[in-house]
Amino acid sequence: MQYKNIVKAKFVSRPNRFIAKVLLSDGTEETVHVKNTGRCRELLLPGAEVYLEKAENPNRKTGYDLIGVHKPSLGVVNIDSMAPNAVCGEWLQTQGFDLIRPEYTFGRSRIDFYMEKNGEKYLCEVKGCTLEIDGIGYFPDAPTERGIKHLQELAAASEQGYRCMLTYVIPMEGVTEVRPNMETHPAYGEALERAKQKGVDVVFLPCRVTADSVTADPGAGRKV
Repeated sequence: MQYKNIVKAKFVSRPNRFIAKVLLSDGTEETVHVKNTGRCRELLLPGAEVYLEKAENPNRKTGYDLIGVHKPSLGVVNIDSMAPNAVCGEWLQTQGFDLIRPEYTFGRSRIDFYMEKNGEKYLCEVKGCTLEIDGIGYFPDAPTERGIKHLQELAAASEQGYRCMLTYVIPMEGVTEVRPNMETHPAYGEALERAKQKGVDVVFLPCRVTADSVTADPGAGRKV
């Protein structure tokens, strides 16, 4: 996944989930759109170096999207909530599927990808992980009832004969594993364990990340 027109800035504050205040290189304070409604509290710290993509629509209220932040222990962490699906979609294209269809309705949910291979049906739900503690990724960084519902749907689909995958895209280098964040949302971790018992595979997609790109590692796709 490649971005255009990336500029550096310094993070100032985040008045709400959707916008942030940053300082551009010329010292101008700018209000920008944050492409991630998660907390990102350990990343968006005052003075942190952030990466902005200039908006192509000149009539937009905000002229930039905040898509990444530099974390001293990791380097660039991509926080664009649209990136994980794009990265996973690119990775799926390399996995020999006969058919890949995004946004597939199953039960009460819309699952990110439906695939077919050798007559078998697959479902793939994608989650992006940006929370890192001591080299381990954790998901979610905030309670997610929607995430639990997706796990329940994948478990039900697995019982109906689908081959189901929960894929964690890890858009930060040096992190290869994601664990459930039991401190923040223990019910999610419990739902994940039940889904695994029903046959849902958990897949990790570590990424190579720069200020203007996110790409799944060549050896990505480890199942646990």
